[in-house]
Amino acid sequence: MAWTMTTTPTGTSPRSADASDLRPPGHGGTSLHWRAMTPRPSFRQQVLRAREDAIITSVNRFLAEKGFEAMTVDEVAADVGIAKASLYKHFPSKEELAAAAMVRVLDRALAFIDQEAAREATPIDHLKTVARWTMQVQLAGEMPSLPSQNSTLRAALLQHRGYLDRVVTVSERLGAWITAAQAAGEIAPQLPPEAVLYTLYARACDPVLAFLRAGGSLSDEQIVEVVLATCFDGLAAR
Repeated sequence: MAWTMTTTPTGTSPRSADASDLRPPGHGGTSLHWRAMTPRPSFRQQVLRAREDAIITSVNRFLAEKGFEAMTVDEVAADVGIAKASLYKHFPSKEELAAAAMVRVLDRALAFIDQEAAREATPIDHLKTVARWTMQVQLAGEMPSLPSQNSTLRAALLQHRGYLDRVVTVSERLGAWITAAQAAGEIAPQLPPEAVLYTLYARACDPVLAFLRAGGSLSDEQIVEVVLATCFDGLAAR
């Protein structure tokens, strides 16, 4: 953290500042104002950050297209246009690569949930909006496939504090809407809240989206609304 100092005239004639003037605003009797500044990253830091962003974007796409087991570090490096050794300077393993992509998606989800929470809506409408967003992200090829039970990625994620913290936060935020929707009679109260939560998580990697797209008879928007209806309204005639 750095400080910048600017002066504002307080009398008819200027004077030089002494040590007693070097105080933040609100401490009285000074014409000097302090403003907190975040140090600008160096050019090298900006380059490294841009490279990491490109790596994570590439990993995200490969995870969405083929999954963790089929993805290779070589193809990620080739896709980004850097040497494999350079990639390992940013992420020391394939698991770390995938974890970074999962964390980015969770950050996007949290940002979307924050935005949605500011909107006036019923709990069930909040949940539908979030579920719709996850399916849109999947159809855009930006949603990593969830790791299988026996995957080395799953084992690594269970040791990744940043990932776990974000999963807990997302689950708590969605869980609050789920219990509120059950209390309002919008979701069957006899269903365990965790079962509803996992059902919503499953929409983020639902293969039905790809099957319906391959059929070619529905637009992406129609696919999302059809799957959303089967999720929230069920299959029974009404």
